[in-house]
Amino acid sequence: MSLLMRALRSYFLHAVTLVLVLPLLSACSHPEPTSSRAPFELHIAHINDTHSAFDPIASGFQAPLTNSKLNAYTEFGGHPRLLTRIDTIRRDAEQAGKNLLFLHGGDAWQGSGYFLLNEGRMNADILNRLGLDAMALGNHEFDLDNARLNAFIEQVNFPVLAANLDASGDADLKEQENLRPFVVFAFDEKGQKTPVSQLNQLPEGQQYVGVLGVVLDDMPNIAPNTGDVRFFEMVSSAQATVDTLKAAGVQHIVAVTHIGLGLDQKLASEVNGIDVIVGGHSHTLLGDFTDLNWGNQGEYAQQVVNPNGQTRTCIVQAGQYAQAMGLVKIRFDAAGNVEACDGNNTLLMGERFYTQQTLLPSELFEPTTHADIAQFIQDHKQAKSVAEAPSLRKHIDETYKPALEASYGQLLGFVPKTIMHVRRPGDNGSDAHGSELAPLVAYAQYRWFLRPEVQQVTGRVPDFALVGAGGIRTELQQGELREGNIRLEMLPFASHLSIVSLTGAQVEELLTEVITQTLPLSAHAGKFPYGGNLRYTFEAEGNTGRITQLEVNRGSLHQPDWQPLQADARYQVVTSGYSAAGNDGWHAMYRAQQHHSDRLDVVLEAGAPSVYPVARVAQTEDGKRVTEYQSASPDCQQETTNCAVDALAVIAFLRDEHTCLQALPYPVVTLNR
Repeated sequence: MSLLMRALRSYFLHAVTLVLVLPLLSACSHPEPTSSRAPFELHIAHINDTHSAFDPIASGFQAPLTNSKLNAYTEFGGHPRLLTRIDTIRRDAEQAGKNLLFLHGGDAWQGSGYFLLNEGRMNADILNRLGLDAMALGNHEFDLDNARLNAFIEQVNFPVLAANLDASGDADLKEQENLRPFVVFAFDEKGQKTPVSQLNQLPEGQQYVGVLGVVLDDMPNIAPNTGDVRFFEMVSSAQATVDTLKAAGVQHIVAVTHIGLGLDQKLASEVNGIDVIVGGHSHTLLGDFTDLNWGNQGEYAQQVVNPNGQTRTCIVQAGQYAQAMGLVKIRFDAAGNVEACDGNNTLLMGERFYTQQTLLPSELFEPTTHADIAQFIQDHKQAKSVAEAPSLRKHIDETYKPALEASYGQLLGFVPKTIMHVRRPGDNGSDAHGSELAPLVAYAQYRWFLRPEVQQVTGRVPDFALVGAGGIRTELQQGELREGNIRLEMLPFASHLSIVSLTGAQVEELLTEVITQTLPLSAHAGKFPYGGNLRYTFEAEGNTGRITQLEVNRGSLHQPDWQPLQADARYQVVTSGYSAAGNDGWHAMYRAQQHHSDRLDVVLEAGAPSVYPVARVAQTEDGKRVTEYQSASPDCQQETTNCAVDALAVIAFLRDEHTCLQALPYPVVTLNR
């Protein structure tokens, strides 16, 4: 028996839905249930990458009215709006006898101060109130430890799915029966669904939908705390699970995945039998939103032909941060194959529209213009004004918000204009320079290593800093800025900072490799690199390209003196500990340290910088990057140790040096496509 099948066998023993998998895999015969072969229509409401965005996010859009194109602002999303929207969809489905599932594409964790304060408990509480049918296991669900992940999975009232992992060797997750490879639902002729606990108990005369989970097979390289969970190759695992479900008589297969749109497309092209993929991870808002100035990230819904050349898979994804919900309708023919799929994502917007992002009452549009904007949104096919569910809004405000507001700390000042953040230049209507915020963060971290107290313990003079765009979770919005906005929302990962020497050639290799990974439109762009005190130009040719300009600033912020990087010269590079270990596709950083490293990791101990020299970076058999220290490693659990240097560096810079709270005066990235 193959390693994969042994792993599946071990995992299935702990899954309620898979009592009969072992006989099926060993070719023992069971009578196939009698099932209806009439045409079938399935509706799926879906969300993904909600990242603890329980409150709405203030953001802008374009309203192309009759005589002008107005820039307007409102609230987007938040979980109370998700609840209102799904309640409406459920009510419509019940009245019309439609078959409906509500699925989450993973990464409910991380992203806001709520998560840092409540460590998954609030996520379980709020998600339970939405009435999900299933959720994919995302990479950020591994951000704490498996004991707290296990508690989350135990507390939620829906299954968490992942067919290509084996948790039987993990002390915390090995007995968790709510972490399953798949779940099966039986739908009667009135659209009522029933979860089926055993594959040999499928009720006769009904339509069966199997929902399987697929997670990243390189999870140890992406997530910091996977414990002793083993991950397996996605395509073969998915095909084995589909075959198991089909053999049991399940006619319709949905994969809820957290692997990104590009890998979803690959999965559909290499696996037979998946009818629908509900995805996440790449934060892709499928659909054309250019009239709202929200861009066009691809068609909703996408259809990919399977390797048999006959059947096809429908692929959907719904953006990020609880700002949108998708609703896809799939029609199956009598043979159980996808005949058509269509639908759209809907941006969930507030009911009031403002001239500024601060959303003050004095900034409301005058009544006539406000009514025109409201009518435009009401008529829009992909945006709706949706009221927050009062009960959930009250629950969040009374139960969780007081502690959040008490944690935000010192006032840093007022941001006069929103400092925009996107992961990849060109995304969401941005220009070739992309994020305004990422270069500011990188520059602040570079400047922190120039502080006398840091210089004293490192003995290093930094040349520049690099940040991965995905480590920055929010933009800096216009208005009052407090420490907690940075520490709890913008940079919530609480990462220490590192300084490591690389040659100019290694820096160019790193940038080229990482940028190239993000060039496909469907790629996961969280790894995209931005510099501080460094600038570059990348000329893309399709999904490849090269760096044509790579320079370090030898002047000041406002009087820069740009000098080309020399291939053989060594440069002191500042970055997060996560990126310094070569995680999330920064492989060149790993290769530069796999035999020997001069890297220094810096944390605060009793409020003062403390240095931990690194010996090398190793890689385990499952792909996890492990930093090996020369002696002791930083203990971030100690009460006197503060490892959140990534955020503290930015706070110090904005408080002491850059009190104007504005973007850098020059672009640092140019991506020409």
